Amino acid sequence: MHHAPVVVHRISPSGGRQVTLRAAGREEPLGLARSDADVIEFLRRAGMPDPDDVVLGGTALVEWDTDTPHVYETEAPPDDLP
Repeated sequence: MHHAPVVVHRISPSGGRQVTLRAAGREEPLGLARSDADVIEFLRRAGMPDPDDVVLGGTALVEWDTDTPHVYETEAPPDDLP
């Protein structure tokens, strides 16, 4: 089974998503992302070539765990609830 080297984990209850990098059989935490720009910056700092293309290009290098890709906050309830 193929595992992507970058994992963007499910949305946390307080918002944001943990990002980890799989390497040498381990997962290294890179940080809590609140946007695609954060994920790109984490990958740039980790030395990944072309992090913009990796995150925004829909490559198999990123695994979006559970939630919709590129979404970092849970949906807020509508303002018009009684």
